[in-house]
Amino acid sequence: MNERMHDLGSEPSAIRELFSYGLRRKAEIGPDNVFDFSLGNPSVPAPDAVRRAILDLMEKPASAVHGYTPAQGSPGVRGAVADSLNRRFGTSYTADHVYMTVGAAASLSICINALANPGDEFIVIAPYFPEYRVWIETAGCICVEAPARGDDFQLDLHAIELAVTPNTRGIIVNSPNNPTGVVYPTYDLVELANILRRKQEKIGRAIYLIADEPYREIVYGPTQPAFLPLLFENTLVCYSYSKSLSLPGERIGYVLVPPTMQESRAVYAAVCGAGRALGYVCAPSLFQSVIERCVDEPCDIEAYRANRDALYEGLCALGYECVAPQGAFYLWVRALEDDAQAFSQRAKEHELLIVPSDSFGVGGWVRIGYCVEPQVIRNALPKFADLMHSYHDAPAR
Repeated sequence: MNERMHDLGSEPSAIRELFSYGLRRKAEIGPDNVFDFSLGNPSVPAPDAVRRAILDLMEKPASAVHGYTPAQGSPGVRGAVADSLNRRFGTSYTADHVYMTVGAAASLSICINALANPGDEFIVIAPYFPEYRVWIETAGCICVEAPARGDDFQLDLHAIELAVTPNTRGIIVNSPNNPTGVVYPTYDLVELANILRRKQEKIGRAIYLIADEPYREIVYGPTQPAFLPLLFENTLVCYSYSKSLSLPGERIGYVLVPPTMQESRAVYAAVCGAGRALGYVCAPSLFQSVIERCVDEPCDIEAYRANRDALYEGLCALGYECVAPQGAFYLWVRALEDDAQAFSQRAKEHELLIVPSDSFGVGGWVRIGYCVEPQVIRNALPKFADLMHSYHDAPAR
């Protein structure tokens, strides 16, 4: 067998392992007694337009609903995605700039494999979504961590500049950010683009910015996520409807290869080739058609906003140190001891399932996903108080 695949299968994602533990624990003691903040599984229902689209599509001939589309997706949905982006961002994309994918995971894996050769480097901003490393290393490339700023977890532009080498092929930027909930301001991203241009000129080859954007619509304050292709020419966008339309299990998203990119047609061909090589051709046909009809459906974020406020204010009142989320649906909280793994384990004793920051490439913090029903947060706050008291009443283990 492939030893790397064996190792990945034997040591699954810490996030999904915690989620699986939660399912087992709920079966043992009842779902109301377990407070699962592990997975980014939206609690907000999909818009009614999605339900209506599915019901209407199911009345059509099976071959029209469930049959294969072209490998890169049906022209109709690709055109609808391009038109939506054009309306929102003043661009001039066409269907030929869009590749439909099996969610953001496939989008990112495809882009990494399309752009790089073994030994190339990709920069990630720590803390970062842990599967980035898996996808980068599976492509035979090297994952290079550039730390975010330690006080607010915004971009540390100096650290990023130091991380770029002649082997750098790309950098992954995720805003709104998983796990911290921060949104990178446009002025920092403009400077990042300037850094990458200078580095491209110095090393004599393209550096690609991969924008991982599943949370683009989930923003709470005045700082809106910049649309990165408008700031840096060599940007690919990886998008998923998992969060904006509450469709995580349907695995539907896209890669955008803008025409402003150097050798954009060759890059698009490489994206198609990577999709073929990885087996990510013909994204789910039914949900391609759903997206074609619902591409401009707004995201209802008010439930997430209410959850954010309740959890952030509740934990701060208890004495926890938290980073105020500007977007996504995660709260980044300092652990009550240096060992985040040990803190997460102690939280499990109070039936609180929170993800230690070691999974995200840093120590000493935890991620709490608040895309849950409001009563989960309400009922969990006394448990967080008990967890805090356990550190006051006894030394950390």
